Amino acid sequence: MSKYLLILFGLLFFCAWAANAQNRQITGTVVSGEDDFPLPGVNIRIDGTVRGTITDIDGSFTIQAAPTETLLFSYIGFMSQEALVGDRTTFDITLQVDARSLGEVIVVGYGSITKGDLTGNVASLKGGDIQNVPVPTFQEALQGRMAGVFVESSSGKVGEGVKIRVRGATSISGGNEPLYVIDGIPMTSDGTIGYSNPLSDINFADIESFEVLKDASAAAIYGARASNGVVLITTKSGTAGKTKFNVGIQRGVSSPTRKNEFLNAGQYVELMRESGYNVDLSAGIDPINNPADYEESQLEFVENRLTRHAGHSNWREGETDTDWQDQAFNPGAGVLNVNFSASGGDEKTRFYFSSALDQQDGIMIRNKFQRISGRLNLDHKVSDNFTIGANFSLSRTTTTKLADDNQFNNPIQLVALAPITPIRDLDGNLYDRPTTTYYNNLIDSENAEWLTTNFRNITSIFGEYKFNNDLRFRSDFAVDVLNQNDDRYFGSRTNSGLAVSGFGSSRWLRTFNYNTNNYFTYTKNFALRHNFEAVAGMAFQRSDTDYTRVDGQEFPLDDLRKLQAAANIVLGESTLNNFSFLSYFSRINYKLDDKYLMTLSGRYDASSRFGPNKRYGFFPAASVGWLVSEEEFLKGNNTLSLLKVRGSYGSTGNAEIGNYAHYGLYGSASYNLQPGLQPTQIANPNLTWERTNQLNLGIEFGLFDDKITGEIDVYDKITNDLLLEVPIPSTSGFITQFQNIGRMQNTGFELVLNSTNYVSQDFSWRTSLNFARNVNRVRALGPNQTSIPPSNSRFLNGVFIGESIGAFYGQKYAGVDPANGDALYYLDETLTETTNDFDEAQRMIVGDPNPAFIAGINNIITYKNIDASFLFQGVFGNDIYQGGGGFYSANGDWFDNSTADQFNRWRNPGDITNIPQARLNSCNGCNASSRYISDGSYVRLKTLSIGYNLPNSWLEKMKLSSARIYFMGQNLLTFTNYTGWDPEVNADYLADNVFQGNDFYSAPQAKTFSLGINAGF
Repeated sequence: MSKYLLILFGLLFFCAWAANAQNRQITGTVVSGEDDFPLPGVNIRIDGTVRGTITDIDGSFTIQAAPTETLLFSYIGFMSQEALVGDRTTFDITLQVDARSLGEVIVVGYGSITKGDLTGNVASLKGGDIQNVPVPTFQEALQGRMAGVFVESSSGKVGEGVKIRVRGATSISGGNEPLYVIDGIPMTSDGTIGYSNPLSDINFADIESFEVLKDASAAAIYGARASNGVVLITTKSGTAGKTKFNVGIQRGVSSPTRKNEFLNAGQYVELMRESGYNVDLSAGIDPINNPADYEESQLEFVENRLTRHAGHSNWREGETDTDWQDQAFNPGAGVLNVNFSASGGDEKTRFYFSSALDQQDGIMIRNKFQRISGRLNLDHKVSDNFTIGANFSLSRTTTTKLADDNQFNNPIQLVALAPITPIRDLDGNLYDRPTTTYYNNLIDSENAEWLTTNFRNITSIFGEYKFNNDLRFRSDFAVDVLNQNDDRYFGSRTNSGLAVSGFGSSRWLRTFNYNTNNYFTYTKNFALRHNFEAVAGMAFQRSDTDYTRVDGQEFPLDDLRKLQAAANIVLGESTLNNFSFLSYFSRINYKLDDKYLMTLSGRYDASSRFGPNKRYGFFPAASVGWLVSEEEFLKGNNTLSLLKVRGSYGSTGNAEIGNYAHYGLYGSASYNLQPGLQPTQIANPNLTWERTNQLNLGIEFGLFDDKITGEIDVYDKITNDLLLEVPIPSTSGFITQFQNIGRMQNTGFELVLNSTNYVSQDFSWRTSLNFARNVNRVRALGPNQTSIPPSNSRFLNGVFIGESIGAFYGQKYAGVDPANGDALYYLDETLTETTNDFDEAQRMIVGDPNPAFIAGINNIITYKNIDASFLFQGVFGNDIYQGGGGFYSANGDWFDNSTADQFNRWRNPGDITNIPQARLNSCNGCNASSRYISDGSYVRLKTLSIGYNLPNSWLEKMKLSSARIYFMGQNLLTFTNYTGWDPEVNADYLADNVFQGNDFYSAPQAKTFSLGINAGF
């Protein structure tokens, strides 16, 4: 009996061994057919068995299978695919998109995920969608393309500030800009000299994709940095295969989107004479009908000033009629872009190389931006388990400008000069004495220079080791080095250099920012039902900034402009600033049966910016999702082809304040010729993070076999422990202290709709719409504090409980008294009684600079080899305060030239108008009030593109792989009721969290027409 048992066991063992001997190790990768991105989490099952695995973060997999077995590949949002093993040991699988809304690969913090598996709210945009937009920075190119992401250029000057708000402002004194992360590395995005924009150093032709993490679930893995959202930027990488080359050239011309209309010489003289005469009459003087009164009259003063202003020309004969506004604009404005890239490699080594020249000649005189940049991205597979790589980028940007937006010296303020004043005197020199109230800053264009030069080096290296198909470790190290030189010289004829025989200033700044990320990623599939991914690691960042400034004056010659030539060095200073972050983070993604989703994340942060007692903060988040359309009762339903619900709640932080706000600081002092120290700031060892808690509920849907897809989200963001500088008892020896106090709320609604309107063999038309509404409210301030009123008498922004941040607060203009032409103001908030006494009128909320809602709609049309797209962007419900209105729209209050609408002033009893009577130097309505607040809503044809792809027959003859000729237009049409130059405005020199929506002689945006060609070979 034992003999037969031995034989039986032997046969069974042999069969098992034979079956196992047939199995072999199969490896491969799975990528998306839409964009060639690797797909993590793809289910791979051996048909007819329960054996299987999933792809890792790089889309790679390993599995044991026999030659006769079949591999089944399945993933939400993609069409399933099968492959017979046969004699193959490697498979490179491309899954074709089934539902576009689910199959798109989204980059998230420390990894990537498909749209179908995402439980948070992330707005995504491919770099190719904005690659040829003729603007200096990628921030401007994002306008109107993402729901809940408000982008606003401060003015039409190139290379300067751009404001981005993701779901509203969360802070009063802290930063409100999102965190920018390029290839996993946080970037230096502020702290530069003046108003230069360090993000303009980035060549966005190198960018593969943008992802904006908006809700707490998506952003919480960046914890203390994420209250304002996170912008993830992924640069391009090479692909294995033949080296591909691409060359692009673009050339265009620019002009102002809009000009304001000002009085000509005849109208100006009439208004000034009338203005002086009206003051005479009110004083009981009548020089016209009583010549004896002439010597004491304002009219005599006007006549003398008009003669002075006209210089050598005879204003009475109309010899001079200068359009000073035209002098502020550059007739040679335009854009030039030249770029080259190469990418390729083999299965072990891949590379991407690019170089580019971007040049923008601004619409303002002496305003020019130039960027020369290069990039090299490399990755190398040392072995099947070990990969290393490096990204190198280097750029040089230069920005030339005439002057910044300070109070009374920028090009647009040329409009204040009298039209009877000639541009040049009889000797051909720019006319400088006498002028009207202001300086003729055309002199700066000939006798001054202002050049800012940035050198930016962003370098990162990484190593990734795969322990097995489930576990891997990655380590990144990166440096971001920014060197900035700001050289200014104002010659002996300029306003700044006149009294000191020339003035020069040299400023130098270096920021050395380094960062390291080290984290594990674990992925596992259990029983082909449970997909699990965990990420855990740490990050450290430190940034050091050196700043030096030297000023000199008394230059012997205007041609000698370096400080070495200055006879008198009047200022020298240097500072050193630094900050650091230490962070620990983790995230868990879980998916059950490809339809039930859950994400948990947390981050533990410490920052040098906070007091030792509360330096650490923990920021958790959780989210869930349910793919309802994967349930049996909806599966295969073509009418409701997709239905996904998701919700998230979590906490994020804000640390964007000064580096030393919690310290007790001392400054240098001198007493009796002895050096010493004196206290300058009181310590607060309990200073800690602002914390934003956010609830987000969303629905994703597809209709009619995904011909219409969309997302609807609602959110509630509450920020507590605001970082505020609050009053403290003066017995402490100080007036204010930074504390965590106050609360702010943002609530909103977002809608995204994508539609495939028509598709045939030759023609297609697709539309994408986004809409967002955000309501911002200040809920609490310091103890017994209900407001922070305007701190600048010329502007109206303040902070008030129950109102939006930066609400306009001042007297409400009530029009003109028809009986006597007086400017009227409402006496109180009942708006029933009026007064002509500005100081008697009660101050009240008179406007809001924050938009009620924003929107964008983009259409993409193709016909055979022709493609066209046009994007309309809209901003609605915001107010703009024209701070310059009290000078150029003041009905002849002084000798500034006036806007043409001031000619509609009150003149006779019974006149019905909104422009008061002209009265010289009497400020009849020129005070800061709601008179100068306008509706800032606008709709703009932001981008228009028309392209032609050369036919394959032509390409073969020219030995090209692709070629496209295109026309691109930017800011072509603007529809608005705003009465100033341009509704997209936020005066540079004034802008901060509170001071928003102000126009103070700010340059309008540029309208650009350009032609270009891209060729690949």
